[in-house]
Amino acid sequence: MSSLSFHGSRDQVSKYFSTTRVHTSILSEDEDTVFALSSGGSESPTAVAVIRVTGSHSHSLLQRLTPKQKPVPTRTAVVRNLYDDSGLPLDQALVLKFDGPRSFTGEDVVELHCHGSRAVVQGILNTLGKHARLAERGEFTQRAFASGKLNLLEVEALADLLTADTQLQRQQALHQLDGRLSNLYDGWRGKLIKGLAHAEAVIDFGDDEHLGDDDDSMNYDGAQLNVWGAVGESMGSLASDMKHHLADERRGELVRNGLKIAIVGPPNAGKSSLFNILAKRDAAIVSPIEGTTRDVLELALDLGGVRCTLSDTAGVREESEDIIEKEGMKRARSTAKHADILVAMIDATDIDNGVAALVDVLPDPNKASQLILAINKFDLLKTEENSKLHLLAKEYSHRIPHNNGTYIFSCETSQGVDHFLDALTDRVLKRVLTPHTADQDMEPAMITRERHRQHVEAAVTALDRFSQLSIQGSMAVDIAAEELRLAASELGRITGAVDVEDVLDVLFTDFCIGK
Repeated sequence: MSSLSFHGSRDQVSKYFSTTRVHTSILSEDEDTVFALSSGGSESPTAVAVIRVTGSHSHSLLQRLTPKQKPVPTRTAVVRNLYDDSGLPLDQALVLKFDGPRSFTGEDVVELHCHGSRAVVQGILNTLGKHARLAERGEFTQRAFASGKLNLLEVEALADLLTADTQLQRQQALHQLDGRLSNLYDGWRGKLIKGLAHAEAVIDFGDDEHLGDDDDSMNYDGAQLNVWGAVGESMGSLASDMKHHLADERRGELVRNGLKIAIVGPPNAGKSSLFNILAKRDAAIVSPIEGTTRDVLELALDLGGVRCTLSDTAGVREESEDIIEKEGMKRARSTAKHADILVAMIDATDIDNGVAALVDVLPDPNKASQLILAINKFDLLKTEENSKLHLLAKEYSHRIPHNNGTYIFSCETSQGVDHFLDALTDRVLKRVLTPHTADQDMEPAMITRERHRQHVEAAVTALDRFSQLSIQGSMAVDIAAEELRLAASELGRITGAVDVEDVLDVLFTDFCIGK
């Protein structure tokens, strides 16, 4: 069962949840139970609307709504007549009851699947409002988090699933929601806790206690070295695993946030025409007058299941006396700089000037932007010029940094456009999918947010410091162990805090302390 109590944009949902664990305050009896319209019935009539109630009084509220009827059994859908406090009928609804902690929030929960007219929904909400509080945004999920039904990764995954626009966003959110990411981070955390426990054993118990052997004649110094060496080897392997996942070219973040595709080129190359073709509508003004597009136009589109933001930019050229055009070119260069994929577009009838303009607008050659060279208007060429175009395109494409293919088409006749769109879609998929992934049966990205990346990077930095300190002798042992604590704390901020009890549990399990 998933939460349907989120409302608002991805940013609003993400902003609601901080990067640390949320704890609900101690609620009074009146505030303990909350309700919300979860789906349907808010703006226009729907066939069914779902109203949810959670808290200690939710079951008594259900009894109040369904007087003189059989009690609603737990976890069984039944039809019941609903009444207001004065006994007037409200609706006939499908009703479900869940006992805590076996519910989404971990509390007693009621779901009312009623008819979706505004009158029915408002009548039920008004009746509930006399005995319970209207839930805040995301409060059902907040309560699930506070009661341990969801960890922070799962909360983020649920937020991503509820705001998913494309197939790959949905798949990635489901992979994260089903626990795959939690298992990875918990596995890393477990190795860190074990390493920290062994390090603590060397520091706190090595001089007085037996470390893993009942032989009274064992060499304690040798045992300490063996344990410490094993910790160092294990932490080195862990750091390598983390670095491997960090070197993913931010694929998870790109799927979640979307790719930025910019169409750049000289004036009148056909950028706005291509923009309209991709938009499947007249989103940009198309005119034979140079400089028609003065600002950056944007639209969202789905390419191969990947959310993309497409930008149409002002035409760029070497010189201009027009202040507004200069500002447009400045914005075009900025858009090109921050794009994940560049469509560099030139006019087939003026390739020389087009390539010169592109070299001027393209970002630093060291930037690994993936670029596609698009040559438009080949239908305007004479037959003999057309036959030479492919040779010219090959020659000029070498002057464009990071060129990943040259495509010749005509926006006017649509000839070659489908081939270009297929190539663009393929480039988008290659940017977000792992190299060995076949089609869209994607291997889930293990780092899906910048927050996760920052914590993993900080953990790796701490492990690198540990590696350096661990070989500096006994004087640095305490400081080295502290780096493991820092690494564990960073990973703990992704899914939850690392408790002292966890360390002690491993410590007493792995060693014969105090025998």
